[in-house]
Amino acid sequence: MKRFNTLTLITGLLASLIITCTAQAKPATANDGVIATVHPLATQAGIDAFKRGGNAIDAAVAAALTLGVVDSHNSGIGGGCFALIHLADGTILALDGREMAPAKATRDMFIRNGKADPTLSQTGALAIGIPGSLAVYDYALNHGGKLTLKDLISPAADIAEQGFIIDPTFASRLAGVADKLAQFPDSAALMLDETGKPHPVGHLHKQPDLAKTYRAIATDGINHYYNGPFALAVQNWMSENNGLVTAEDFANYTVKLREPVISNYRGYKIIGFSPPSSGGVHVAQILNILEHFDLANMDPATRAHVTAEAMKLAFADRAHWLGDPDFADVPRGLADADYANKLAQRIDLNKTITVETHSTPPGADTNLFSRHTTHIAAADSQGNWVAITATLNTSYGSKVLIPGTGVFMNNQMDDFSAQPGTPNYFGLLGAEANSVQPGKRPLSSMSPTIVLKDSQPILTLGAAGGPTIITQVVQTIINHIDLGMTLPDAVSAPRFHHQWRPNHVTVEQAVDPAIIDALKQQGHEIQTRSSMGITQAIGITSDSNLIGVHDPRARNGAAAGYERPNE
Repeated sequence: MKRFNTLTLITGLLASLIITCTAQAKPATANDGVIATVHPLATQAGIDAFKRGGNAIDAAVAAALTLGVVDSHNSGIGGGCFALIHLADGTILALDGREMAPAKATRDMFIRNGKADPTLSQTGALAIGIPGSLAVYDYALNHGGKLTLKDLISPAADIAEQGFIIDPTFASRLAGVADKLAQFPDSAALMLDETGKPHPVGHLHKQPDLAKTYRAIATDGINHYYNGPFALAVQNWMSENNGLVTAEDFANYTVKLREPVISNYRGYKIIGFSPPSSGGVHVAQILNILEHFDLANMDPATRAHVTAEAMKLAFADRAHWLGDPDFADVPRGLADADYANKLAQRIDLNKTITVETHSTPPGADTNLFSRHTTHIAAADSQGNWVAITATLNTSYGSKVLIPGTGVFMNNQMDDFSAQPGTPNYFGLLGAEANSVQPGKRPLSSMSPTIVLKDSQPILTLGAAGGPTIITQVVQTIINHIDLGMTLPDAVSAPRFHHQWRPNHVTVEQAVDPAIIDALKQQGHEIQTRSSMGITQAIGITSDSNLIGVHDPRARNGAAAGYERPNE
C-alpha cells in the first residue's frame, strides 16, 4: 500500500485554519479567569459562564459545547475528548472520553482482499466509534463545576437555532470535504445548497436539529444521548447502512478515570494524559531525553537537531508500544528518566542517527499502565486549571450526520491500526497494541498538559494537528521554560516536527533558513510547510495575573479574561 505523505495530509486538513506564522499571539490577562479557544463565540461562551458564577471547568465545558455548533468540522458531541483538570484543592482529574469500538467490531473489519481499505475506516458507518465527549463534560461539571449542564448547553442551543455567519475557516473546511458529505443525504441537506455546493462565507448557518438535541439534553441530561432517543436514532441509521454501533453500545459507554503521567523537567512537574493518549507518555519521554542537553546555551540549529532526534526516538516507541492499556501492555518505563538517559546517549550532536525500530524500556512486561481536533484552555483564580482536547478526527469525522439529530459522528476508528504496519490518515504507524477490538479505545496524539512549579499550576496547554500535537506541546514548553520566552512568544515561535516514519523533519516556512541548511548538513531530509498545528495555552504573568494565549496560526482564535465586578 502506498504510504501517506503525512504532513501534506495534515497541512491539507488545517489549511483553512492557519496562516504563515509571523504574527504574534494576542494574549488576554485577568485576575479572576481566562479562557482560550479557536473561535470567538466559544471563548465568549466561556466568559459568560464566568459571569454567571461559574469557574474554569464551567467555562471550558461551555466553550466545548459551543464549539460543537460553530466549529463542527473539528469537534462536537459526536466525538471524543481527553480532559485534564487541576482542581482548586490540588486534585488531578484525567477524564478519558475517547471513542470506543462497538461490541461487534473485529480485528480485520477494515481488511479487504488482504489489505486495509482506508475508505472504510475514514468515511461512513464502519468509521464511527461510540462518542465520549458529552459524558466527560457531564462528569467534569458534577465533580468540580458550579453550574449545570443545562446552564451551559442551552446558550449553545440558541446559537444553533438562530445561526451564525460562516467565516473563511468554516467555509474552507466545508469546501474541502463537500464531495464526501454529498454521499450522505442528511449531511448534504444541512451543509450544501440546492445545487450541491458548500455554503459560502457569509451564509447564516442554522442547525435546528442540533438545537433540538441540545435542548433535549438540557431537559433530560445525558440519558437522552446514551440511554434514550439519540442512541436509538444512531442504531436505526446503522441498521440501514451496514453499521455496527447499537443502542446497547451507547448504554455501555463510561468515562474512564485515568492515572495521569507525571514527570519532572528542570524543576517543573509535567502532568500529561496516560494511554490511550500517546501524548502524555511521549511529551514526558521527549522532555526526559532533552533534559540531558543544555538547550538554552545551544545554537538554534543544534537545538533543533537534538530536539528532532528526541522526537524521532519517541515516535519509534509510539509505533510499537502504545495502545489502550485496558487491552494492551503499555510500559510505564517509556516515561522513565533512566530510560530517557539511555536514549539521550544515542543522539549525536553532529549528525542524524538511524532508528530502525523501537527501543525497550525497563519493565516492558511487568510495569504497565492500568488497564482534526480542537483544544480549550481555561483557568481561574481559585486554582482550577483545565486542558480539554476534543475531536471528531478528520473534518466532519465520518461525514455522517445522524438524521433528525444535527450531530456529526466521528471517524475515530481510523485511529486504530487497521492493519499493523499500515499508516493511518496521518501517516502514523501502529502495531498489535493498537489493533481493533470490541470495546477498545484507539490510540490518540491528543496531549492536554498542565505544568506545576512548587505544587502550583503555572501553565495549561494543548493543541490540534494530529501527531504534531505532541511536538507542539514539547516546543511550547521548551520555548517557555528553557529559552525564557513569554507565553505569547512561545506559542508563536516557528515549529518543526519529526515522527520517525516518514523519516524527515517538517519545518514551518518561518524557520530561519540557516537552521534549515544546518539540519540538512547534519543529514536531515527537510520538508517545508506554510504552517502546522494550533496551540492554546494559559500561564502566569510576572505580576501573578493569568494570561491566555491563542495561536496566531488560527484565523479566528480568541483568548479572553474575566474580572469579577467590584461589590
